[in-house]
Amino acid sequence: MLQLLGSRYDLVLVRDSVDWEGRSLLKALVREVALKGEQVQVLGCEVSEEAFREGLDSDTNRRLVYHDVFRDPQGCAGNGGPLGSLRACLRGADPGPCTLAVDSLSWLLLHAPCSALCQALRALGHGRAHPGRVRVLGLLHEDVHGPGPLGALRSLAQVEVTVAGSLGRTTAHVLHPKPRHRPIEQTYWFSIQPDFSLQFQKEPPLEAQPQRTPPTPTVDAMADLTFNLHLSKKEREARDTLALPFHFSSEKQQSLLRPSPASSTSQIFYEPDADDYLDEEDPDNDLDI
Repeated sequence: MLQLLGSRYDLVLVRDSVDWEGRSLLKALVREVALKGEQVQVLGCEVSEEAFREGLDSDTNRRLVYHDVFRDPQGCAGNGGPLGSLRACLRGADPGPCTLAVDSLSWLLLHAPCSALCQALRALGHGRAHPGRVRVLGLLHEDVHGPGPLGALRSLAQVEVTVAGSLGRTTAHVLHPKPRHRPIEQTYWFSIQPDFSLQFQKEPPLEAQPQRTPPTPTVDAMADLTFNLHLSKKEREARDTLALPFHFSSEKQQSLLRPSPASSTSQIFYEPDADDYLDEEDPDNDLDI
C-alpha cells in the first residue's frame, strides 16, 4: 500500500465506519512514511497526543510533529479557526515532501463549512501553503455525514481507502479514480501488528471467506394437497357448461320479474304458543325498564 503515498497523490481518504475503525490504519501509514525518512505533520482533533503516539516506536514518534487541537479546541480560533489550524501545520515544515495526517476530517466538517474545507484541502494540494509537495492522509467517518459532504471530498481525493474486515482481519478497498478513464480498484487483506506495522496477505484466509450454504432441496408444494390445482379436459368442459349462481339468464330474470299466481294470495299466519305473552303497548317486546 506504500504506492498510495507517492509524490503524485495529494489527498488520500481513509474512510471508516462504526463497524470498523480506521485510525489504526492511519497510524500504520504514518509509521511507513516516517520510516522512509519523510517529515510527517499530524493534526490531532479527536484523540490526545498520547493516545495517538501510543504503540508507535520511538523512531516514528521522533519524526512526528504533532499539532494538538484535542486539548484546546477553542485555541484554534487564534489561528483563524479550524481551517487556519490546518494550514498552520505546514508553516514550520521543511521545504521537502511532507505528509499531513488529519485526525480527522470529520471533526473539521463539524466545525467548518464543507465548501471551505474543500478549498483549504485544494490549496494544500497545489502547494499554496507549503513550497514542497504535500500529501494529505485524511481520516473520514463516512457514516457521520450525508451524501453531499462525502461526495465533495471524494471528488477531491486521488485515492480512497475504505476500511472494513471480519474476524480480526482488516480489508482495505482502494479506489483510484482516473479522469476520463475507468478507476482502478484493489482490495488488500492485512492485519495490523501491535507496533502498527502492516502484515499483508495474498488472499483472504479461509475462515474470513463467506461460507456458502448448500442449496436447499426443492420441496414440491403440491405433494400433500387434497385437491387438484389443474382440471382435465373433461372436467374443464363440465365446468364451462355449469351455470354460475350469480349469472342471471334472460329466463331467470323473467321468472323473477313476473309474479307467480300464488304470490298475490300468499298470507302469513301466526299461531302463538301457550307461553307467549302479547303486550299491546310493546308488541316487539323490546322495552326493558
